[in-house]
Amino acid sequence: MRVAYVCADPGVPTFGMKGSSIHVQEVLRALLRTGTEVTLFAPRTGGSAPQDLSSVQVHALPRASKDDPADREQAQLAANDATLAALQEQGPFDLVYERYSLWSHAGMTYARGEGIPGVLEVNAPLVEEQAQHRGLIDRTAAEDVARRAFGASSLLVAVSREVGAYLQAMPEATGRVQVIPNGVNPGRFPEDLLPDLPAPGIFTVGFVGTLKPWHGLPTLLEAFEELRREVPRSRLLIVGDGPERETLTTQLQDRGLDEDVIFTGAVPSERIPGLLASMDVAAAPYGNLEGFYFSPLKVYEYMAAALPVVAGDIGQLQDLIEHGQSGLLYPPGEVASLSAALRRLHDDPALRRRLGQAARQAVLAHHTWDGRVREILSLAGVSPPQRSA
Repeated sequence: MRVAYVCADPGVPTFGMKGSSIHVQEVLRALLRTGTEVTLFAPRTGGSAPQDLSSVQVHALPRASKDDPADREQAQLAANDATLAALQEQGPFDLVYERYSLWSHAGMTYARGEGIPGVLEVNAPLVEEQAQHRGLIDRTAAEDVARRAFGASSLLVAVSREVGAYLQAMPEATGRVQVIPNGVNPGRFPEDLLPDLPAPGIFTVGFVGTLKPWHGLPTLLEAFEELRREVPRSRLLIVGDGPERETLTTQLQDRGLDEDVIFTGAVPSERIPGLLASMDVAAAPYGNLEGFYFSPLKVYEYMAAALPVVAGDIGQLQDLIEHGQSGLLYPPGEVASLSAALRRLHDDPALRRRLGQAARQAVLAHHTWDGRVREILSLAGVSPPQRSA
């Protein structure tokens, strides 16, 4: 079986280090493990393919280089013609799997025209997200692209209930929306892995992710400061980089915590397991965000690494983590509650082990990428030949 994977978003370097990049790579791996032949269509790879993805054929799509935002939007919209031509040239395919991006409808248009299943994976309400956080010039055109892509797909995969509700409100999507959260590849996180940054006797609170405002890092810093007063032998390990790095560094210096916090910056995905093994507790400090639609990859990875997770009680995290059984939830944004949860886990190593093991068992049973992709393919009505990895 031949699958075309389309990721036309220039903000997603498919072989890069961003969370969206890891998402693409894990879906590709899971597709390969079913025995399918995969061709990737993308404008930006961010480097060479990892060795285990070397069998993926890569077809480069045009990448808009316009400086003016309006011109850039129109160039990305016009790139649909080149994407459609590339699919026709490289085909035939048995399935098109497209990661929804703001200006792309070509993957689903091609699938509809060829009479083959077209799976559109929707990770966010991109029109609203772009308009609010980055700026959107031609909103009417972006909404038209969304309607065309949604209407041409045979299956819409929403990564959360909230994204599913957004799609269900679209007449073009009616009856074809399935909520399938993100997952994890547990093979990346062996239980006996040695820590990348060992610190015997030091209680380590960790965070992994892009340093963006909605990730709640200021809340985590305040909670860690409270913890540090009561537990001097503690540190905060922040894995990732992003626009909030400078602000966070200044806040740490002002609080006198800069020697107790480690920023690794952006790291390749192969380092993540060892860095998680360096943590005693992992945090997902999301605040009380309106319209929380995320399916956080970091939390699935925390759980696969058998880490006790402390997370804001919001959105999909309410379903993923069973409070007191596979992690601890607290009212989102409440510094004192987060600090108390961290102190509780510091004081009770047995609880840390129990929560971590239960978390790992939960993702092994219910949240693997292999399971997610098999479910998607089944819903799309295709049955690839099975083989071992």
